Amino acid sequence: MLKINDKAPNFKLKNQNEKELSLKDYSGKWLVLYFYPKDNTPGCTTEACDFTASLAEYKKNGASIVGISPDSTASHKNFTLKYKLNIDLLSDPEKKTVKAYGAWGKKKNYGKEYEGLIRSTFLINPKGKISQIWSKVKVRVKGKNKETCHVDVVRDKLKELR
Repeated sequence: MLKINDKAPNFKLKNQNEKELSLKDYSGKWLVLYFYPKDNTPGCTTEACDFTASLAEYKKNGASIVGISPDSTASHKNFTLKYKLNIDLLSDPEKKTVKAYGAWGKKKNYGKEYEGLIRSTFLINPKGKISQIWSKVKVRVKGKNKETCHVDVVRDKLKELR
């Protein structure tokens, strides 16, 4: 299991445009690396749209945003076009990177246990080390008087750590 200050596992995966990207491509920059289960599902769509809507703020704080799921590059392409997403979505059909980051494991849904992708986000610093980990992410959490967005929590942590 990865911990804060661990070296982030390397990856080399293709994005929605068939361009190969690796962790080294983000060397010297902050990286928000988030893992999500499936394109075009409600929670995943909300998360991707939230990250896209906040992209300018993240860039202003020196960070790139990359999503990873087991979906194909073609699925990612359709997803990004449909929702006008401006972030890279990487395809990990063999789930090697997903597993390296501990984002694959036992899940429960309606009392049934199964293996699946655990929605997770990693904040990786410019030296390639993990600065923060969010596991079992809830995209939006409704509180008494307001709704908290995961994207805002990540952005606030980035600002704090910079």
